[in-house]
Amino acid sequence: MRTRRLGLAAGLVAIALVTAACGDDSGNSSGESTTTAAAGGSSTSAGTGSTVAPEDLKGTLDASGATFPKAFYEEAIAEFTAEYKGTTINYGGGGSGKGRQDLADQIVDWAGSDSPIPDADKAKFKGGDVLYFPTVVAPITVSANLDVDKLQLSCQTIAKIFQREIKTWNDAAIATDNPGVSLPSTAIVVAHRADSSGTTDNFTKFLDKGCGTGGDGTWKLKSGSTVEWPSDTQAGQGNSGVAQIVKDTKGAIGYVDLSDAKASGLKFASVKNKAGKFVAPTLEAASAAAGGVAVKDDLTFSASWAEGDASYPIAAQTWILVYKKQTDKASAQITQAFLQYILTDGQTLAPQVDFAPLPKTLVDKATAQLAQIEIPA
Repeated sequence: MRTRRLGLAAGLVAIALVTAACGDDSGNSSGESTTTAAAGGSSTSAGTGSTVAPEDLKGTLDASGATFPKAFYEEAIAEFTAEYKGTTINYGGGGSGKGRQDLADQIVDWAGSDSPIPDADKAKFKGGDVLYFPTVVAPITVSANLDVDKLQLSCQTIAKIFQREIKTWNDAAIATDNPGVSLPSTAIVVAHRADSSGTTDNFTKFLDKGCGTGGDGTWKLKSGSTVEWPSDTQAGQGNSGVAQIVKDTKGAIGYVDLSDAKASGLKFASVKNKAGKFVAPTLEAASAAAGGVAVKDDLTFSASWAEGDASYPIAAQTWILVYKKQTDKASAQITQAFLQYILTDGQTLAPQVDFAPLPKTLVDKATAQLAQIEIPA
């Protein structure tokens, strides 16, 4: 535990250095202060002269949102609050859409989201500008309840299955993806998310890029956090809900994050990537996909349908969303400290719960952005 404390203290000092170097370039034209840190690990509200030692952080944060990174956030929260005993962080799932709506309505201190805020929704955020802090990346599996080992599926085949154009497992298109494999005549049951979901958004973006508007047009249902699925499909709440349908239903198929898929004991397919290679949904393959992505100035990016032989094509990213201008000093200080932890020591926890750490270049950008969080005096 001592190592974690030193890592966070050093990170808070780094925030101080970034803030001092940026000066007025931080965008804080109102004269309000941003949290910085003094030598020895104390965080300082610039311009007030007051300090709070990290071990003296006290208060409760409420958060909600994506179920995709929930296992990682729960692990990180447990470690952080065990070290900083005066803090409590409550994270409820509900999906990325719920998290964004809760943040927009200022019900929560931060939101988990696997996809950016839609342009049409930005004006609804009552607290003003939102900062994106990437946290981890991971594969979205295509999991199936099928007695077939090493199943392989192409984008076109996945699209036809989820559009209900392919209804049995021995269909010719599936056989083409799996030469020499004996496939059963079992009926296919499609499972998908019932809630507004970043996992759905990333899964359907893969389909749209790979074989929809960005490909040969096979995928016709568009992309987004919600999709109008065929009426003879089944809906589950959260990633765990989809995983449960697949686990309980012979012949079922669904898209589930790797952590929930493994926790439910599901089998998952290797998926054909942009380079034409069938790649299994591993952390290494998700890291390969994320390693070469173009990152926008606001730290948003998409890891799906990435270049490279080793890239898994349905890799997904996730963010913690916070308001740039905070309204409560104690909550803001805990939020900034927790984000610092997520981006440093917390990254070492990611593989333990089936998530891949961020590339170092992205960690550096996100850590520098911590200085933009405006802490009230």
